[in-house]
Amino acid sequence: MADLPAVPSDAPASTPPPEPSGSALGFAKGFGLTFSTMFKKVYTQQYPFDFYPTKPRYHGRHVLNRHPDGLEKCVGCELCAWACPADAIYVEGGDNTDEERYSPGERYGKVYQINYLRCIFCGLCIEACPTRSLTMSNEYELALDNRQELIYTKEQLMAPLLPGMEAPPHPMRLGEDDKDYYTVELQAPLSEGPPQSTANVAGKPITGHAIEVGRHHG
Repeated sequence: MADLPAVPSDAPASTPPPEPSGSALGFAKGFGLTFSTMFKKVYTQQYPFDFYPTKPRYHGRHVLNRHPDGLEKCVGCELCAWACPADAIYVEGGDNTDEERYSPGERYGKVYQINYLRCIFCGLCIEACPTRSLTMSNEYELALDNRQELIYTKEQLMAPLLPGMEAPPHPMRLGEDDKDYYTVELQAPLSEGPPQSTANVAGKPITGHAIEVGRHHG
């Protein structure tokens, strides 16, 4: 190992940086802010005893929506899984048949899972969904002590059957072709639909509503 060069004895010593010097005005500003907030009333939300609604566009737990006749909007295209930057979505498509139909298209989501241990709630999967099957609710209570329970399956993500809906599989009720389900109707503006789900894991109602966009494609 080579020896380090010797430092000349007459070399000037390095001087440490000067210490920051405070001023009376700086101290007054700092302590003024402290004293101005010291005597204000502290407002604490009593969570989880009080349940506070979120903003309407809050990104919470996902929901797989249905058509008004009960068929699933998901067509098993897997675009949401490709768009997910955290690789949190797993989709396995299946083929519809005349005897067993789950969606208006040729395929449906046979297996659908979202791993909430990975999900960052960015909403890119929502943007990628071509049928607006996948939306996000306002539910945020997803903390559990079991990692396996944070992998949500299709049964947990599917929106509940509302009055007038029929549990699939069943034939198409809104038309003879899948275009009848996704063709826009100019005379029928988009409207706010029923609640996305009746309750979350904790048994509390979800405040978000599904936007009826089943006929948004032209």
